[in-house]
Amino acid sequence: MKTLSPRLLRVTRNGRPTDDVDAYASNLRCSADRSDFPVLLTVDEAADLLRTSRRAIYAMVERRQLPGVIRIRRRVLFRTSELLDWLDQKRASSLQE
Repeated sequence: MKTLSPRLLRVTRNGRPTDDVDAYASNLRCSADRSDFPVLLTVDEAADLLRTSRRAIYAMVERRQLPGVIRIRRRVLFRTSELLDWLDQKRASSLQE
């Protein structure tokens, strides 16, 4: 079973925890103020942001396809600012732009 950080879990009225990853990921993508983001993202948070799996994130790290990768021993973290800038560069422009 996938474990989530405490800030990604929410308890409903009946006392059962619910997965709040989608809400967290949409907040990461939609927030206009980048200072609200954590400085570093975990692999799970990066996977939620990119809407992909942990396995795909590790594969992209191994192929050096993602920016802002920080390795601390066995742990892999991502600089939020570099990942969001990379996403902005990769997005397709709309017809209105």
